[in-house]
Amino acid sequence: MPSENRLILDRDDQGVLRVTLNDVSRRNALSEAMLADLDALLRSAGQDAEVRVIVLAANGPAFCAGHDLKELTVARAAPDRGRAYFAKIMGMCAGVMQAIVACPKPVIAEVSGIATAAGCQLVASCDLAVAAETAKFSTPGVHIGLFCSTPMVALSRNVAPKHAMEMLLAGDMIPAARAAEMGLVNRAVPPEALTETTMELARKIASKSSMTLATGKRAFYAQREMPLAEAYEYAAAVMVENMMAQDAEEGISAFIQKRSPEWQDK
Repeated sequence: MPSENRLILDRDDQGVLRVTLNDVSRRNALSEAMLADLDALLRSAGQDAEVRVIVLAANGPAFCAGHDLKELTVARAAPDRGRAYFAKIMGMCAGVMQAIVACPKPVIAEVSGIATAAGCQLVASCDLAVAAETAKFSTPGVHIGLFCSTPMVALSRNVAPKHAMEMLLAGDMIPAARAAEMGLVNRAVPPEALTETTMELARKIASKSSMTLATGKRAFYAQREMPLAEAYEYAAAVMVENMMAQDAEEGISAFIQKRSPEWQDK
């Protein structure tokens, strides 16, 4: 269980785990402690058979304001001017983002406030994202002499290159409607409908075979990095293995027989 209530966990009876960032005084910054908590949570939830979908939400006006710059600045007092600590934190952050992708459970960001720098990276790293119309996004590192190089990795894998470069080079705040147009989030909805919309989507996904979801998520991210012919060869092999799974046999039989499938998650 995460310490000091930095993360609030709420699990419903349909297998949706809501994880709420709750370090409001720091604008839910990705401090060393927050990164450690998120990493542990993702790895634990990924292995929990009762968890089918993870929703990542936040309390306060900021979904996540990125790295804790005050914490990083303190490290400059070290003899190496903070180099070792900076490397540690960037490595931890990269680990969390990759843990989201590697997690066999779909992860949905529910964004009610601003998401900046590594906070924008967090949104981009999630499989899906739903934002309130009042939410805003930016990679503003250029304003303080620190290019958002690690947020760039996730951002450039979500939106078109010129859109990503505009965000990275200008550092401007992007409203939720524009973020949806660009593909950074799936949809922008009225604030009062945010949680209902997100949970409806999460529960719809949670009703599917968790084996199928895990197979598909893993294959999606793997094939995306491959040349076309290699991607098709890989995806065809995944389809064959998927066809051999019990849930695929059950699902196809249920479709033919016009009944609801009974998933065994294997």
